[in-house]
Amino acid sequence: MKNVLFALSLGFGGLIWATQNAYAQAAQCAERSMVIERLQSKYGESRQSIGLGQNNAVVEVYASQNSGTWTIIVTMPNGQSCLVASGESYEHLAEQAPKPGQGA
Repeated sequence: MKNVLFALSLGFGGLIWATQNAYAQAAQCAERSMVIERLQSKYGESRQSIGLGQNNAVVEVYASQNSGTWTIIVTMPNGQSCLVASGESYEHLAEQAPKPGQGA
């Protein structure tokens, strides 16, 4: 069990590190309109979800139902959007959270 928790903590730490790195690397950031146009024209992706993160950063998930590609971007208040992660095999799920006391 300790090994599983250790592996999960390493994965979570890696995700935080990757997110911070995405903010820092200017080559992975551009004006939001340019990023969105590229995701739509090159990958056929459209916005699937949106949320508000720390420091008023907007977090968005773009994906293509046809190709299965997906991209997560973070847009800062200054209008710059940065790539956080991308991949393949996107699937849309609408799962309900378990009720308290009924397991995961």
